[in-house]
Amino acid sequence: MASNSTKSFLADAGYGEQELDANSALMELDKGLRSGKLGEQCEAVVRFPRLFQKYPFPILINSAFLKLADVFRVGNNFLRLCVLKVTQQSEKHLEKILNVDEFVKRIFSVIHSNDPVARAITLRMLGSLASIIPERKNAHHSIRQSLDSHDNVEVEAAVFAAANFSAQSKDFAVGICNKISEMIQGLATPVDLKLKLIPILQHMHHDAILASSARQLLQQLVTSYPSTKMVIVSLHTFTLLAASSLVDTPKQIQLLLQYLKNDPRKAVKRLAIQDLKLLANKTPHTWSRENIQVLCECALQTPYDSLKLGMLSVLSTLSGTIAVKHYFSIASGNVSSSPRSSDLVRLAQECCYHNNRGIAAHGVRVLTNITVSCQEKDLLALEQDAVFGLESLLILCSQDDSPGAQATLKIALNCMVKLAKGRPHLSQSVVETLLTQLHSAQDAARILMCHCLAAIAMQLPVLGDGMLSDLMELYKVIGRSATDKQQELLVSLATVIFVASQKALSAEIKAVIKQQLESVSNGWTVYRIARQASRMGNHDMARELYQSLLTQVASEHFYFWLNSLKEFSNAEQCLTGLQEEKYSSALSCIAESLKFYHKGIASLTAASTPLNPLSFQCEFVKLRIDLLQAFSQLICTCNSLKTSPPPAIATTIAMTLGNDLQRCGRISNQMKQSMEEFRSLASRYGDLYQASFDADSATLRNVELQQQSCLLISHAIEALILDPESASFQECGSAGAARADSEYERRMMSVYNHVLEEHTACLCNAIIALLKVPLSFQRYFFQKLQSTSIKLALSPSPRNPAEPIAVQSNQQLALKVEGVVQHGSKPGLFRRIQSVCLNVSSMLQSKSGQDYKIPNDNMTNEMEQRVEPHNDYFSTQFLLNFAILGTHNITVESSVKDANGIVWKTGPRTTIFVKSLEDPYSQQIRLQQQQAQQPLQQQQQRNAYTRF
Repeated sequence: MASNSTKSFLADAGYGEQELDANSALMELDKGLRSGKLGEQCEAVVRFPRLFQKYPFPILINSAFLKLADVFRVGNNFLRLCVLKVTQQSEKHLEKILNVDEFVKRIFSVIHSNDPVARAITLRMLGSLASIIPERKNAHHSIRQSLDSHDNVEVEAAVFAAANFSAQSKDFAVGICNKISEMIQGLATPVDLKLKLIPILQHMHHDAILASSARQLLQQLVTSYPSTKMVIVSLHTFTLLAASSLVDTPKQIQLLLQYLKNDPRKAVKRLAIQDLKLLANKTPHTWSRENIQVLCECALQTPYDSLKLGMLSVLSTLSGTIAVKHYFSIASGNVSSSPRSSDLVRLAQECCYHNNRGIAAHGVRVLTNITVSCQEKDLLALEQDAVFGLESLLILCSQDDSPGAQATLKIALNCMVKLAKGRPHLSQSVVETLLTQLHSAQDAARILMCHCLAAIAMQLPVLGDGMLSDLMELYKVIGRSATDKQQELLVSLATVIFVASQKALSAEIKAVIKQQLESVSNGWTVYRIARQASRMGNHDMARELYQSLLTQVASEHFYFWLNSLKEFSNAEQCLTGLQEEKYSSALSCIAESLKFYHKGIASLTAASTPLNPLSFQCEFVKLRIDLLQAFSQLICTCNSLKTSPPPAIATTIAMTLGNDLQRCGRISNQMKQSMEEFRSLASRYGDLYQASFDADSATLRNVELQQQSCLLISHAIEALILDPESASFQECGSAGAARADSEYERRMMSVYNHVLEEHTACLCNAIIALLKVPLSFQRYFFQKLQSTSIKLALSPSPRNPAEPIAVQSNQQLALKVEGVVQHGSKPGLFRRIQSVCLNVSSMLQSKSGQDYKIPNDNMTNEMEQRVEPHNDYFSTQFLLNFAILGTHNITVESSVKDANGIVWKTGPRTTIFVKSLEDPYSQQIRLQQQQAQQPLQQQQQRNAYTRF
């Protein structure tokens, strides 16, 4: 039965050839479970998580867990322990168990064993299943009973299960609270057991009354048991309860500050600092000015660097939130108080030059956050303090290779980027400091400093020609060895050079870079530098580097990939020779560029594989080709006004037709076609944007800019030629509202503003101006940092995809749609799936039966449901009506909605066929009617012959 259900599931999921693999894998594991050798049984058990990961749909998981439950019921304790570990590893798949009652029944039978270890493993197993059986009263009773056991192993397992059930079930938490309270306060309970029981109280947050009673108990424990261990466990449980209930957070902050200030034990102080940081991260808005003031006083008074470091870490966390604004807004209400004279600023200024790097880093971060967030006019001295503190920390950490120094340097460099962005007038001094320190720093520090320079230069054009010469001098002296650090430094410094040289690279710069790469670099380093050149628009340099790599790869797919990149760089390089007012040369440049682009798209298609289809890259390049062709066509259309002017009777035709545009002759129709073509391209760019759920923000912004350029030209055609009065620029004007984060965006938006404000009379100049901005191939073109995909399984589903499902016309089809969200190594790096939107539509393909007119409502089904995935799994059902006899095509398409409410068309799209058959009752009535009509027809026929 299990194998049949597995086969059916795989057919539903549409796996095809993988069906045999999953079926055979489950049968192989089943064979191992039935083996008489303990080692083979254990090996089979521990291989189940891999099976769940590969085939994460309910039917297979249900069958597998039932097999594991049988092993748990009849096996020895070691096998039970293995099953317990598999269950805990597969926690996200537990809710896919369909026969929960049968599964729990087989597990629960072991609770009546005479072996306390077997009972303990069963209790831990029940605790691990608490998410799917939170209200099972027999499990609740067994846990309460086992808490009174005389076996320590069983009691510890009962404590584990009680904690898990308390987190899931309000009824269990209410019932067990008094029991836990009695055991903790009872004299017969050992101290170590009390320390394990107290953390259960953190889950008593289901309602206000329960949370209040747990808080009162913890308050009694803190005062009644002053030992260090008891105070630490009680205070931490206190904090977790307050963070979950959200009601008593201010009181908890005051209590922790009281222990931090008055308790002499360093362990208690460290625990208080740790919990304060937890509350600072979770609820910074609940911190009052008095709380921050007390923390500052404690940090100023403590003689211990470790405690001061902890307190400063809490303050640095708060300084980046609304708490610091609240602190200074209240302080500014006091006439005698100013941000400069506050204890927080004084503490940060003292710590900026501390001999402990961690303390100095947190002090600098506090000063930076205050400088950026407080916009008062009199913060000039505070800005200088922040800059000087960052400079000293940079000098200190750039000379040290230790991991601690590098971590501190990262904090300082992040502060520099934040300061340059928040206070642009300080960026010049920050960049000069970084360039000066680059020459004497260690290689590991140089890499981080180059990243910082590139981040600042992408936001603000602060790297001048003089600084570029310094960078080139530095590039000549580095890279004397082929170590990993040197290779990374070559890439980082080349990136800064590409950002600094905002126009084309000079021959001298290219010669220096190529000379260094030839001497010490490997192929991967060259590729990374070429990739950065493509991202920054330096296509001439990228072309030469890609050319040098073509003979250094072993796979033909890699060869075609590099060849396509080389052709794309050639194509973009052809567009650098465009000049205004020279339209014939512009047409030749675009034609030459298109020639290289067509070569490149052929290589790019050859580089794609089933596992890596390069769909985004192909679509992006196809859109670029179509855009260049549209530009070329528009220039030809503009030129045709000179080569083929309107005929002499154009005015008469315009007056006759009542259309003034006919005065211009056939160019008006050509302009309309061009406008529609650009709007179509803008729509396709929008579709590409919506399909790129895993893309980084810079790539999405680049796609959006391309879309805006198409809208800009279409609006310009409408405004300047077709309909000057009613044209609206609002749709493409939104591009300038966002802050430009790179030189590419700044140059593109400057072109937009030029066209929109000046209303230039020549569309050709607008096209040339757009094409003169080098295209940026962003990160997602080369690298996919986030990977998200959805697998759908439909039931019922035929074994053969081409075979339709039979449904009677008087019945409705219940279509069940199940899905699994699959992630790569970095889930949710850019955005997360909030909900999945499933759209089900059906269309009549071929009709059988009588040929009569069918209402449109009966021919189609159109339904949509939105479901939220839980543990990356979702399931829903649709009722579809097929009243019309014939074959219907059902299409299920999924899209996702992120946390910001943006809908992304990620797919997939699945299709099945349904054949609607006539129900037996209708068929019987139809046959009876036909039989009744036959004698009447024969009688009419005889009467006709008689008359004849």
